[in-house]
Amino acid sequence: MFTAGLLSLAFLGGFAFARIDDTINLTSVRDALRVLGFDFPAHQIEMMMPSVRVHMQNASAIREAEVDNAVVPALMFNPVPAGKQLPVFDSHSKWEIPGDIRLPDNMDELAFYSIPELASLLRQRLITSTELTRYFLDRIDKYGDTLECVVTITRERAMEQARAADLEIETGYFRGPLHGIPYGAKDLLAVEGYRTSWGAVPYKDQVIGQTATVIRKLDEAGAVLLAKTTLGALAMGDIWFGGQTRNPWNLAQGSSGSSAGSASAVSAGLIPFAIGTETLGSIVSPSTRCGITGLRPTFGRVSRHGAMALSWSMDKIGPMARSAIECAMVLEVIDGVDGLDQTLIDVGFAYDVSQGIEGLRVGYIHRFFESEGRNREFDLQVLDDLRAMGVELLPVEWNFNLPINALRVILNAEAAAAFDHLTVSGLDSLLVNQAPNAWPNLFRSARIIPAVEYINANRIRQLLVEQVNELMAGYDVIVTPSFEGNQLLVTNLTGHPCLVAPHGLNDAGSPLSITFIGNLFEEHKLVMLAHAWQEYTGHHLKRPPFFDPL
Repeated sequence: MFTAGLLSLAFLGGFAFARIDDTINLTSVRDALRVLGFDFPAHQIEMMMPSVRVHMQNASAIREAEVDNAVVPALMFNPVPAGKQLPVFDSHSKWEIPGDIRLPDNMDELAFYSIPELASLLRQRLITSTELTRYFLDRIDKYGDTLECVVTITRERAMEQARAADLEIETGYFRGPLHGIPYGAKDLLAVEGYRTSWGAVPYKDQVIGQTATVIRKLDEAGAVLLAKTTLGALAMGDIWFGGQTRNPWNLAQGSSGSSAGSASAVSAGLIPFAIGTETLGSIVSPSTRCGITGLRPTFGRVSRHGAMALSWSMDKIGPMARSAIECAMVLEVIDGVDGLDQTLIDVGFAYDVSQGIEGLRVGYIHRFFESEGRNREFDLQVLDDLRAMGVELLPVEWNFNLPINALRVILNAEAAAAFDHLTVSGLDSLLVNQAPNAWPNLFRSARIIPAVEYINANRIRQLLVEQVNELMAGYDVIVTPSFEGNQLLVTNLTGHPCLVAPHGLNDAGSPLSITFIGNLFEEHKLVMLAHAWQEYTGHHLKRPPFFDPL
């Protein structure tokens, strides 16, 4: 696969793919090795030849095997270093559902009611889940095409779920704060009976005969699925087979990706909350662009069964809403083992809204706050806010003597493996985005990543896991600008949770964000600090003007 001399070429639909034949010779192997940075002497290469032919025959056999995207590798990533003690939660969260919420004079105000406020209306029977569902479906019908944020509306399923919720609520049976609340889910999560397009032309009519664990858990909590939201093709960017998902704050701008539709729909008040996924920024980036709150959980907390796999060792599923407390309400529901995803670690989740931030050890990566970036004044204001709230901030030295950027090879190799059939078949030509940094080219170029380097990258990753956990042991939460330095890549590699929240609007009126990083499986502390800060500042209450009914 390194040179035309190494492999013969066959053609299918105009696409060249590799097959092994007798053209493997000393010269072609030498050239291939030089591409990889090795210059072995001729006698060593000659000795290698029988083994090389066997390796290439084995590679050909593996390539021709049909392996579904849902099949996971036998090797699995564990973010917990040896000897680390994890928190164990044996109780349920204590949520505050206000009892004095009233219907607004302008019913369009419902679009920006919080989950606790909507839950209060439902419990007081001032509105039914059926009425609420129809209201948000109307919002989707009105604005969905403008934002290009919805792939499929699950209308019949939603109305059936809403009617079931109403019957239970009428009897005084409440499943929890999400009971009867509408939401949307990124269209890489399977829902039986509906398309799961993964945002890409080759899969736009795909129907998977199962329902993802996350959706099933939300069903059990009584939540009402309204729509499958858009994602950039195969979980990159905001360009999907139907167009480009829009930022509600600036319709000339994309909403960023890849949880593009989830962020856009929540921001514009089309749904109260949504489910997104992140491998390397796909919750953080669109949440920032659209001015909402996103919670990326610890790797191993939320089941990925029924979700498209991009990187088995980096994919994570999490909630996106307007506030930290709402994200926590959703996380409690989708958390936990299911007997299907083998990477899950069962520690539980619980949040006590009465618990304050006193005693939290909070650090900040001072070097990233010193950067002369465009958002520096907003980032520094967060530190001033926290100090005004009584938080003692400790400077953090975020330095790891490891080739961190080189570890991106892990994502590239796993993604190329997950979609190798696209590369081999030539169907990658159907993807809308064909730029050099888009998946088709990245998948092809990943074929020259040696297996030895992929494994060694994961060994270095293990050192990073140990170093980050050692650093984090001194803090409950670390605050950082969302896109400064390498913290986004680092924490996605190590599996640490983060919460991203809006912290102001720039001169162009576009949202900006700050990030809170937590210890493994300690999302409750992230929410604790972020919730107190949001109550103090109110940044999360801002609405995109075009969609604001006031």
